[in-house]
Amino acid sequence: MKRHLLLSLSLLTAACGPSYGMRVPDALVKKLPYETRIELLEAENDLALAIDRVDEADNEVNRARDNIRRAKSRQEAAEDEEDRAPDASSREVAQLAIAESESRVEYLRAHQRLNVGLREVEQLALRCAFARFELARLTAARKAKVQGSERLEPKDFEEQVSECEAAVKEERANLGGDTKEAQAAKEAWEAKKAALAKKTFDARASPYVENL
Repeated sequence: MKRHLLLSLSLLTAACGPSYGMRVPDALVKKLPYETRIELLEAENDLALAIDRVDEADNEVNRARDNIRRAKSRQEAAEDEEDRAPDASSREVAQLAIAESESRVEYLRAHQRLNVGLREVEQLALRCAFARFELARLTAARKAKVQGSERLEPKDFEEQVSECEAAVKEERANLGGDTKEAQAAKEAWEAKKAALAKKTFDARASPYVENL
């Protein structure tokens, strides 16, 4: 795990530039006694969880992209069904299916915008986890009186953590509009889905209705 965390740290530093990138030199940490290094496990676990959350956010974006692709295919299929409808009743079902599929695509796109925003928040939260990890490394080094650690100011590292966490809080608050938009789009889609299900008698058996 430690090797994975250090690799992730180097990648994050390269990708994110100087923002919240204040680090404790690895040479100081290497001088820590074993007993003190054990104290860093909690910070390492916190960092690993933050990395997992970014991975899951990436996966959610990818899943939503696939869902949108499938929904657009279903929309095209419903439009073809309307053209081939043999009677008025079949045409009405096809038209309801088109409305449902269009609404579904709109909802999935709105939800994807929220997914992208959440991923950005988790990426920023990962920076905060690294900042907390570096603060823990400095605290351990100063506690062990490692030579050179006295030249690093704990207050600077604490401010780095505070500023990053405040930025995460602000970014989460800014997602309120996207959250409401996605919820409204979902409700609109569910209404169209219910209308289609009613017309086809059983949503679970209908070839036109697909649950998320």
